[in-house]
Amino acid sequence: QVGEAFVKYYYQTFDSNRSNLASLYRSNSMLTFEGEPFMDVSNIINKLVSLPFQKVLHQPVTIDTQPINHAQPNGIAVF
Repeated sequence: QVGEAFVKYYYQTFDSNRSNLASLYRSNSMLTFEGEPFMDVSNIINKLVSLPFQKVLHQPVTIDTQPINHAQPNGIAVF
């Protein structure tokens, strides 16, 4: 349920205002887009807001989650 709620929030926000995703990233976060890595909040958000398309609609069909308690207590990884 948490993974589904996260995915719904993330993609609705991505589709409407990508800059509002900043609170979901940390200074050690990494995003790889088309093979190019982006590390830390500002670099990730700059990449997301500079994407050439303005409108997109995500419709996730399958959401897989895994617990990651060793790295973050009560954390999950969403794929």
